[in-house]
Amino acid sequence: MASIKTDEPVLMGEIVGLFGVRGWVKVYSYARPREAILGYDPWLLEIDGNWRSIRVKEGRAGAKGITVQLEGFVDRDQAQSLVGSRIAILPDQLPPLVEGEYYWSQLTGLKVVTLDGVDLGIVDHLIETGANDVLVVESPEKSRMLPYIPDVVKRVDLTQGVMEVDWDPDF
Repeated sequence: MASIKTDEPVLMGEIVGLFGVRGWVKVYSYARPREAILGYDPWLLEIDGNWRSIRVKEGRAGAKGITVQLEGFVDRDQAQSLVGSRIAILPDQLPPLVEGEYYWSQLTGLKVVTLDGVDLGIVDHLIETGANDVLVVESPEKSRMLPYIPDVVKRVDLTQGVMEVDWDPDF
């Protein structure tokens, strides 16, 4: 079973706007499906550079997105201070994965090497494209985008912090 490699909060979304006058906020969720973010409680909100645990009082997923009311925020003026805050959860709130599956937060920061041992750089972040996820690998020389598919990603070793890929270093 895979595990999260650190005790760092796992980013799940951000508060992007206000909704109504009773303290509700609009949320952009990184979870899949997007409404899955409503299943986590409490949330950690990054406020003034610090993570603060806040309970979700009520939440809704609709055609126009996700809205929530957080405990202690009862009007629009109070909620305004939350706009722009990142939303995270603790790693132990995530459901366990089956062997060979990974959360994006586990892949970010891994060293990427080819099957021949050529260092390609570090996974900076991932992008969802619809067809498959894409690894953005950064090195001092070059930025690369590698598809996160079995034909390319051959081995992930979270303990060693390494991902082995079948990839031409000149590409």
